[in-house]
Amino acid sequence: MDVTDASGACSDVLSALSESIVAEDTFFENVLLGLLSRGHVLIEDVPGTGKTLTARSVATALGLSFSRVQFTPDLLPSDVTGTNVYNEGEASFEFSEGPIFANVVLADEINRAPPKTQAALLEAMEEEQVTVDGETYELPQPFFMIATQNPVEQEGNFPLPEAQLDRFIVKTAMGYPDEGGEVELLRRRVGRTDQDPSVSNVLDRDTVTGVREAPEQVRVDDDLLEYMARITHATRTDRRVEVGVSPRGTQRLLEATRAAAVLSGRGFVTPDDVKRVAQPVIAHRLVLTPDAKVNEVQKSDVLAGVLDRVEVPTVDYEEPTAE
Repeated sequence: MDVTDASGACSDVLSALSESIVAEDTFFENVLLGLLSRGHVLIEDVPGTGKTLTARSVATALGLSFSRVQFTPDLLPSDVTGTNVYNEGEASFEFSEGPIFANVVLADEINRAPPKTQAALLEAMEEEQVTVDGETYELPQPFFMIATQNPVEQEGNFPLPEAQLDRFIVKTAMGYPDEGGEVELLRRRVGRTDQDPSVSNVLDRDTVTGVREAPEQVRVDDDLLEYMARITHATRTDRRVEVGVSPRGTQRLLEATRAAAVLSGRGFVTPDDVKRVAQPVIAHRLVLTPDAKVNEVQKSDVLAGVLDRVEVPTVDYEEPTAE
């Protein structure tokens, strides 16, 4: 699938989501950035903003299988990945798939689970497979995880390990709707009998696979590659940052900028694409110094300062003409 077709398919998905869920277009675009980049998305917000509904609606719009895992303090790794069950008739053990075996997996309230269970997701998120009792099982393709978490200040929540945060290509938030948006939410509720809105099926599995391949066709000039590298390097030298963006994060920034170009219907990346995706892709990867935390420095402010300091390249971004 070429960039133009992929952009059109994404527009159809965005339209279907916006017709059913009241949220900013930027939020839906951030979710699709994760899908197009072949990564995963972490949504952090207070309860009741529609995080779970969004994940379920995305799966429906994409025409993919959906599974939900409710994370709790007593959740075991086998509750997510699956386990071997003894079959008396065959006198042997058979693998019983866990809820992780779906195209779109909602890891609901992921930061309520103990670290051991969270760690069990790392292999699935990075390798798209799980290993149980020495046997490795491939996950369905495409595989896309949407995790939700409530702010750590709320009761019963724990911060995610940095290694796991680094596996999420995008971290975003829905936020509260403005007054007009909340009125629209009530108006839509009055106009239907179901408590939750329904989303129409827009794509199918084959189309989603094609859409995810489109970013590989997007051109990225060397000046922009250097620009991305300078941004991530600057996060490592900022005095307020203890651990800056890893090389994995730099690669994810590249992948997200190509995805942003696809969403815009372009076959090339611009500096605006880099700036557009920097916050949702980079900010959550930063580990601030203790002094910065005491002074209530925000990761988003640190990154904003980095973007202001790093010089933006000047390049000709004309579409190449076919000869």
